[in-house]
Amino acid sequence: MNPPIDFNAVKNIHMIGVGGIGMSGLARFFLAEGKKVSGSDRSESSLTDALFAEGLKFFKTQVPENIAPGIDLVVYTDAMSADNAELKEARASGISTLNYFEALGLVANPYYQIAIAGTHGKTTTTAMTIDIFEAAHHDPSAIVGSLRTATRSNYQRGKGKYFIVEACEYRRHFLELKPTILAITNVEAEHLDYYHDLDDVILAFRELALKVPEDGVVIVNAKDPVMKQVVEGISAPVVDYVKYLDLVHPLKLPGLHNRMNAAVAKAIAVHEKISPRTVHLALERFVGTWRRFEYKGVTEKGAVVYDDYGHHPSEIRATLLGARELFPGKKITVVFQPHLYSRTAQLFGDFVDALASADRVVLADIYAAREDNPDNLTSAQMAEAINAKNKNAQYYESFERIAEEVKVGIGENDVVLVMGAGDIWKVAETLTKKE
Repeated sequence: MNPPIDFNAVKNIHMIGVGGIGMSGLARFFLAEGKKVSGSDRSESSLTDALFAEGLKFFKTQVPENIAPGIDLVVYTDAMSADNAELKEARASGISTLNYFEALGLVANPYYQIAIAGTHGKTTTTAMTIDIFEAAHHDPSAIVGSLRTATRSNYQRGKGKYFIVEACEYRRHFLELKPTILAITNVEAEHLDYYHDLDDVILAFRELALKVPEDGVVIVNAKDPVMKQVVEGISAPVVDYVKYLDLVHPLKLPGLHNRMNAAVAKAIAVHEKISPRTVHLALERFVGTWRRFEYKGVTEKGAVVYDDYGHHPSEIRATLLGARELFPGKKITVVFQPHLYSRTAQLFGDFVDALASADRVVLADIYAAREDNPDNLTSAQMAEAINAKNKNAQYYESFERIAEEVKVGIGENDVVLVMGAGDIWKVAETLTKKE
């Protein structure tokens, strides 16, 4: 175990997997604090390009030589294997190493911390909360798991007392945080490659809620039976965000799920005595985040294209309902890339039911990420199951073929939702690319 780290004494930081959405936000924090920062990733991207422009020394390969003399701290993404050459070199050299959430806790825990957790909606809710606190001139620091559309950044540097963070439940990572205000949007069975079942997920969220001090607050849907289990008997007061739900107030993002997200952000703001007018104006102006029902443009024949990170059946249902609210009467095509073999297997029936409600479904191969495929599960099998309910699904092996087939027969009366947590966003780019 690493000894306690004095962040003020850290001058030189190396980040393994710096191109990730969370890691890049943390890199921006380090750079803003005047630290010397280097980082590596196996692929270049707009994020790594931006970090390079902001002062990060970037390596396209991950080799022991990147761990240069004078490095005080190495931060690594949890997607990195223990036998990574840089990580092994750092540990062999006696350099302190922290995973992303350990490092996030190191820098965020000294602040008055607002953490937004939940199975769905935490990114949008976090970004909404940042917008509100900025509008109230509270000058918060913040790290969010996407790029805010208004700033094109996943980090906000502030000089106020607040640090707003998105708190991810995977592998109980959020237990590295020490929130004074904790908001939990919802809790469902998810990340079942790690958690045993829903009860295990509930236990993790309960552990986080128990960390909130008596002078803090936990904000939840208090009538939800799952949330009742999360907050029962905790020392911090509990606030029900549903009482702040407004079905009339204009929002740029469609769907009841986004109104619920706004209710959570409003509950946080009310607790911190931000004026209702400031809250309403900030929410009216909120334009979303990268890959959360993000408008990408139109196809050559006028079909509207959106890109969305949704990769859980509940997220697919919510996004489809929002799209139908925004585009009544239009035909909706969902281009979906399942994410992880384990999630696809465990929620297969739910995915089939959610996708079958679209007018047309086009499936890409399952995005494996960190997993093997012991059951030889395929997207072709999912297409077959959807077609047993609604003859509307097709599977194609390549993104190029998907883009070609989607373009056939769509026009001004069509909406295309490109969905998934992998690299399916490339299809949205192709569909809207101007020749």
